[in-house]
Amino acid sequence: MKKITILLIGTNNKGKLKEIRALLPKYIKTLSTSKFNLKSPRENGKTFEDNSIIKSKYFSKKTNLSCLADDSGLEVDILNGQPGIHSARYASDKQNKNASDNDNNTKLLTELAGVPDPERSAQFCCALAIVTVGQIETKTFKGTCRGRISKSETGKHGFGYDSLFIPDGYSQSFAELGPKTKNLISHRAKALSKLANFLNNPYEGR
Repeated sequence: MKKITILLIGTNNKGKLKEIRALLPKYIKTLSTSKFNLKSPRENGKTFEDNSIIKSKYFSKKTNLSCLADDSGLEVDILNGQPGIHSARYASDKQNKNASDNDNNTKLLTELAGVPDPERSAQFCCALAIVTVGQIETKTFKGTCRGRISKSETGKHGFGYDSLFIPDGYSQSFAELGPKTKNLISHRAKALSKLANFLNNPYEGR
């Protein structure tokens, strides 16, 4: 894989875009899908990795650019890994096809009502896929962050389930800790660290 200096970030989620840009090597020029007015493809994979590959290939083909895409979500142990790959649309149904972060958080708190703290363990999972122009190669990188689900939302930073997720070793949610701390310990930070190592040394291991 040739060294990449221009990279399309294949997401329409502004929160993800901001985090990814902050964590990528500084020599890489990043572009967003909003520049091309592209909607996201149907995510019908069975895993985070599947969906990240679907998105990276789709956006790369549409723009003829190398593309990095993220698929991530929350896996709650007592809910058998749910909401998982359905995290962004957890509360969606026929009446509410575009569930908001608040809708998803409310549903999760309802599902966990009465569950004691020791049984509220969970993890955030992130899978990144990067595809070069022409879809010659696809590489994936994964990161996880263990923690627990609080009993109420706290904090004003972040997005998604950040206001409910308290990472192991901390007493505050991602939304309270803020981007500086989150970008050191999060699932996305861990996956992007692996990606950065690859981008800086694209020929290692070949």
